[in-house]
Amino acid sequence: MQPNADAPFAYAGLERIFHERGRLAVCSCLIANETDGLRFTDLQDACGLTDGNLNRHLHALAEVGVVTLERRRGQGRPVTIVRITSDGRKRFLAYVDELESVVRAVQNTAAANLPAGRLANQS
Repeated sequence: MQPNADAPFAYAGLERIFHERGRLAVCSCLIANETDGLRFTDLQDACGLTDGNLNRHLHALAEVGVVTLERRRGQGRPVTIVRITSDGRKRFLAYVDELESVVRAVQNTAAANLPAGRLANQS
């Protein structure tokens, strides 16, 4: 996305739906496991979220078409399989690209504003 000359720090490409730690974790995990999706409990463990917290994030993501939830019944307890949609994948990867450009811009600005010789000493 092109920066807005009047508001260079508006970051319009950062979709609010992804801009939260739990949703960032969920979408990152689903991208890494997008072939088969993940069981709710596996996603919960991978993201370090409580049942209620993960459930809330998944419903918010499902509401805007980023993920799908499939409830499978069989022997024993029902299992919920979570998958990222193709549109959700595109949107999340665009969000990550925008976030990377923000980080690069901040790093470049910070490096340009360091006094001579300070950059080499930064670790």
